[in-house]
Amino acid sequence: MLSKVKSISLIGLEGNLIEIQVDISNGIPEFEIVGLPDTSVKEAKKRIKTAIKNSKFEFPSRKILINLAPANIKKEGSCFDFPMAIGILIATGKIAKLDNTKLEKTILIGELSLDGKLNRINGALAMCIEAKELGIEKVIIPKTNANEVAIIDDLDIIPVSTIEETIKYLTEEISIKKAICKNINSEENYKIDFSEVKGQEMAKRALEIVAAGGHNCLMIGSPGTGKTMLAKRLSTILPDLSLEEILEITKIHSIAGELKKDGLILTRPFRMPHHTAPIRSIIGGGRIPKPGEISLAHKGVLFFDELAEYSKTVLEALREPLEEKEVTINRLNGKYKFPCNFMFVASMNPCPCGYYGDNEKECKCTSYEIHRYLKKISGPLFDRIDIHIEIKRTKIEKLNSNQKAETSEKIKNRVNKARKIQKDRYNNYGFYTNSELSTKLIGEFCKLDDKSNELLQDVFKKLKLSVRGYEKILKVSRTIADLENEKNIKINHLAEAIQYRSLDKF
Repeated sequence: MLSKVKSISLIGLEGNLIEIQVDISNGIPEFEIVGLPDTSVKEAKKRIKTAIKNSKFEFPSRKILINLAPANIKKEGSCFDFPMAIGILIATGKIAKLDNTKLEKTILIGELSLDGKLNRINGALAMCIEAKELGIEKVIIPKTNANEVAIIDDLDIIPVSTIEETIKYLTEEISIKKAICKNINSEENYKIDFSEVKGQEMAKRALEIVAAGGHNCLMIGSPGTGKTMLAKRLSTILPDLSLEEILEITKIHSIAGELKKDGLILTRPFRMPHHTAPIRSIIGGGRIPKPGEISLAHKGVLFFDELAEYSKTVLEALREPLEEKEVTINRLNGKYKFPCNFMFVASMNPCPCGYYGDNEKECKCTSYEIHRYLKKISGPLFDRIDIHIEIKRTKIEKLNSNQKAETSEKIKNRVNKARKIQKDRYNNYGFYTNSELSTKLIGEFCKLDDKSNELLQDVFKKLKLSVRGYEKILKVSRTIADLENEKNIKINHLAEAIQYRSLDKF
């Protein structure tokens, strides 16, 4: 007897409907899975057989052939355990009352435990979103994944715990309530705040611009000046996530297996990989490619502390993702694409000892050592960083001062207003921040008056800016104007933006 059930396969973030065709016939007992299954899918044979027996059903001692169609797509992971087991039970005729038409727009995903229970799987949200786009109306899924996927509108999520419960549901012996999404509260309660940072007004202003325009930035200064402290507080002034962004971020973290039991990512990611991290963990990869740190930081912040300590290979690999906002990982069985639209924030010392240019401590490095240290960061990578911030040592008077600094909440309010201006302006262009402006659109939205144009031309010649550096200044100027709610870029906005290209002089 032949049975057919549906499931879904992911290649990167792209979903493909998989039809699981189960044929049971007379002959020497045999259990075979075909259709480009990987090792984890082949191993499912043992799990399925034991799970069916322990669920009080008889496993057929006959010839079983399972085809995962289409056969030209690689099938990976343990999410096919559950649909294959249900397919076998349908093919044996154990589910006599089942109306097969109900399974036409239904998919099943889940990993089986040996006792017949369904285990949590990675990538459930991504699978369900893709299934909805492919015309699926109902998903039967492990109960432990229900909170994660219930947020999806117009898709019936049926949470089940065991094979036995699923069979009773399919034969209408029991009814199971659809998973209902709880109210999403994306309010962020941080334990840190910008008011804790005393002094560093210029650095705070620069980070406000970074947050408002989604710009990349580099902080350079002596050890202990507060670079890491400032970077960690950047998250507290970023705009709240929209529902679309919550789904997009959670989808990536779901595939990476980094979701907690609550299911959804409600705050912007802040990723801080160690400088010894290998390129595969930063960019993404593996035998079955998974998102790396650059994708896990999507719509959030990727922070590299002590930039010069990271390997040359990792730093150079960042260049394309910073431009393209996505990374492509090639494997023999296909291309895996992951989004990586993140804000790149980095910090570094100005020299090997860390005290070049410091007012209080003398630098002991030679000019050759300083030059060699800065050369660890290539010109093209520096060029992709919009804002350079020189962090100076805070004076003791400010550290002892009782004057309260501005809170993250106040700064965030200004950032939100600037982001709204940008969202309204670029609503028809498919992006929402000034940092994403293309060369063509810079000419349209970053127009300068004659005086401003003369200033920029003069700076271009003196600093010997590249075209990318020239455009970065215009984008930052546009953000500064938005923070002041100005329709046009003025000369003071441009002058401030030029201050944030301090490393171009090297």
